Amino acid sequence: MASILIAEDEARIAAFVEKGLAAAGFSTRVAATGRDALDLALTDEFDLLVLDIGLPGMDGFEVLSQLRGSGSAMPVIILTARGGGADTVAGLEGGADDYMAKPFRFDELLARIRLRMQSSAAGQGTAELSHRGLDLDVRTRRARIDGREVDLSGREFALAEELIRHAGQVLSREQLLSRVWGYDFDPGSNVVDVYVRYLRNKLGADRIETVRGMGYRLV
Repeated sequence: MASILIAEDEARIAAFVEKGLAAAGFSTRVAATGRDALDLALTDEFDLLVLDIGLPGMDGFEVLSQLRGSGSAMPVIILTARGGGADTVAGLEGGADDYMAKPFRFDELLARIRLRMQSSAAGQGTAELSHRGLDLDVRTRRARIDGREVDLSGREFALAEELIRHAGQVLSREQLLSRVWGYDFDPGSNVVDVYVRYLRNKLGADRIETVRGMGYRLV
């Protein structure tokens, strides 16, 4: 049975999420403070973390930072009342896999949890990804180009991972938005193009090819 850690200090919301996940067949545990959430997340007993930003003692951003700093690749879905764009970007840049603003529909949260867990299961056992001198360690979130370590942000790494897992295949902007950012952006958003440019600057301009009218591929 998959186990989910719910880091939420509002008892009513925590109970609502816990009850719904239990009914869906998940094992759950609630942490009401940031320190408790981090300590439990670092035990490796959980398959996914639902993380509130406004936790007492240590906020969700710090929990996420220390969790990723430890090398943990456990999927994290941020669930918070802070729906502003700056907080969204900060959470995703910090290594979160998805972001939902309160109030939320439980069926949508459940769908996203299942999607993240499927993606995580698909990646298990494949800690090292390599393609033509580009090496990614998905557990430590480290990248190397021809043996030289390259510093990538959380979203940059996730985008590079998606491209290397489908090297040679064309991935549309819509596919990359769904798989890397995990939620719906404005269809007119250029966030994929922006991050492809970031990656080209760090990995080499000739590694990622633009296929006009279709998307991008790692060549």
